[in-house]
Amino acid sequence: MKVAIDWLSDHVDLSGYSDAQLDDLLTFAGIEVEGIESIPEKVLVATIKSSEKHPDADKLSVCMVDDGSGTLRQIVCGATNYQVGDNVPLALPGATLGKGFHIKKGKLRGIESNGMLCSAKELGREDDSGLWILPPEYNPGKPLTDIYSATFDLEITPNRPDCLSHLGIARELAA
Repeated sequence: MKVAIDWLSDHVDLSGYSDAQLDDLLTFAGIEVEGIESIPEKVLVATIKSSEKHPDADKLSVCMVDDGSGTLRQIVCGATNYQVGDNVPLALPGATLGKGFHIKKGKLRGIESNGMLCSAKELGREDDSGLWILPPEYNPGKPLTDIYSATFDLEITPNRPDCLSHLGIARELAA
């Protein structure tokens, strides 16, 4: 069963707990945590301000994005499903995506890239239809961890029907 931390927070105060601490609390309560899905650190909302074709590659674009810092950041991108003005996730240098993929500054075909624009799948979500287009009301520079909370995948045993809802899990954590 998947349980969203922000939904649990509607029923019980979890502000003082990290994902690892919640994992321990659930495990000690007899609820097996099979996995935790969360957005990696150093991933921000960015607005695409301009996009031009890469001079030395047919399938790459050079984008200038607003990451909320006050200066535009240059990113080389291979996606095609975005438009100028879209909000997208930006993994900054130093971020670590799934399976130990580290983001760093680099050059792609001679053009400097200062991060990576991400798809939902690269951030541990299900969808894989190109860049993850975020709602327009999100402000550039806001960390995605502040917007999308972690989701716990729990194994509920047959003797614990009281834990088959968010409210039941919240009661167990409150105890």
